[in-house]
Amino acid sequence: MAIKESELILNPDGSVYHLNLKPENIAKDIIFVGDQDRVEKITKHFDSIEFSTQKREFKTQTGFYKGKRLTVLSTGIGPDNIDIVINELDALVNIDLQTRKQKETLTSLNIVRVGTSGSLHKDIPVDAFVMSSHGLDLNGMLHFYQIDAVSNPEIEDAFIAYTNWSKNKARPIVISNSKKLETLLDGENVHKGITATAGGFYGPQGRVLRLALEDATLNSKMDSFHFNEFRITNLEMETSAIYGLSKLLGHHALSMNAIIANRATGNFSKDPKAVVNNLIEYTLNKLVE
Repeated sequence: MAIKESELILNPDGSVYHLNLKPENIAKDIIFVGDQDRVEKITKHFDSIEFSTQKREFKTQTGFYKGKRLTVLSTGIGPDNIDIVINELDALVNIDLQTRKQKETLTSLNIVRVGTSGSLHKDIPVDAFVMSSHGLDLNGMLHFYQIDAVSNPEIEDAFIAYTNWSKNKARPIVISNSKKLETLLDGENVHKGITATAGGFYGPQGRVLRLALEDATLNSKMDSFHFNEFRITNLEMETSAIYGLSKLLGHHALSMNAIIANRATGNFSKDPKAVVNNLIEYTLNKLVE
């Protein structure tokens, strides 16, 4: 059955609605960044750029780095934007946009997020890299999908009990990364841990300006939570949504985080641009190995 026009919206030129992309515009290996200005900070390393477009915060460039075709795409901030980006990317490779039907042969994309984050532990200093072994979804977006097959209820139950998680909030969901991409991007100096994904920057991440928090102790409880060898290492706003939707749709996803702040010590990187560029170069070179 064909997907209705109201469900899969296309622009007059046939591109998907928000991303402004056609199937031929993207590579199978895609780097996500939050900030649209960071796209060119990655593609400046490319040998050539064959395609570029932007609509709203979604900026895309596709080109070649050391002979490998790569796409860099800015997602903007938050799990709601990730919902748009991954669903539309999947539509580009797995739905025939002419017939509006799912293709018989499905394509699996490789998605690597290169982002900034804050560390929750003193032993993960500013300027370090953190690879997300799991995404801990604290925002509830994934509950709109059938996620039982990709969640990790043992870790979730342990976290809920340890933090005395409020029943008024969405149940936390834990999604693992792509082991294929973890092996590809692993390195001696890369820290690993669970990345918590909040639905906002202030209250959802424990920041207080003029509004009181439902649980003012949540960050400290996350700092000390352990499940077997896993602990929560950092906090941001995209990883769990990337992991969850990618797994549900059959894509591989990995989140690489440049640590620019340490919430435990109160330190902030003296040169955040340098650590982000170091992570960019590290990721690019790993992807072409």
